[in-house]
Amino acid sequence: MKHYIDFGSERIEYSLFYVDRKSLGITVTPDMEVLVKSPIDASLEKVAAIIKKKAPWILKQKRAFLAYYPKMPVRRYVGGETHLYLGRQYRLLLHKEILPSVSLKGKFINIYCEKPEKASQLLTDWYLTHAVQKFHEIAKPLIERFNKYNVSPSSVVIRQMPTRWGSCTPNGKIILNPELIKAPKGCIEYVITHELCHLIYHDHTQKFLDLQSKEMPDWEKWKKKLELLLA
Repeated sequence: MKHYIDFGSERIEYSLFYVDRKSLGITVTPDMEVLVKSPIDASLEKVAAIIKKKAPWILKQKRAFLAYYPKMPVRRYVGGETHLYLGRQYRLLLHKEILPSVSLKGKFINIYCEKPEKASQLLTDWYLTHAVQKFHEIAKPLIERFNKYNVSPSSVVIRQMPTRWGSCTPNGKIILNPELIKAPKGCIEYVITHELCHLIYHDHTQKFLDLQSKEMPDWEKWKKKLELLLA
């Protein structure tokens, strides 16, 4: 059941579940949902009071996940429009050709197609092809670095995700959003490192943050770039 509390100008909505446990547990999911597991005999008032007490932590967790929310501007895929690739801006050039293709030359992304309305899909496919190649290339040395912790992802896959840059499943599969190919290499390394840390610590605890800082001391810089780049 959905409930909410007001904390200053913020409203925190949460889902409440009564379970057989002694203390109240709060989880903020990557989709920024707040899940609360409460002892069966706890009153709604007591639960709300604890939520309000933990509100600063809840809001901090939600803000941390905002970096994982791609904010892609609407594109029209017309000549002269700028598009990103590995953090750099390129101008789009459309050429009328029967044989469809995409190429990167100088400061331009050239799209060759007979019908302009096909440009969008051609560029999306081009991004995906390069994401598969580049992400595995960037991930390889990072995965090898984590061997000292006796962990390794079961696989690394590329999948479109509307609200996240990356994720790590319970069975150790790392999923990366192909839209990341538009960000600088440092941002891609940050997301991969973040997910590799989840192989050891599943929540964003202090131990998780300490490990992330140890493996990538400048992660906050790249996190901010990722937040701003596609805002």
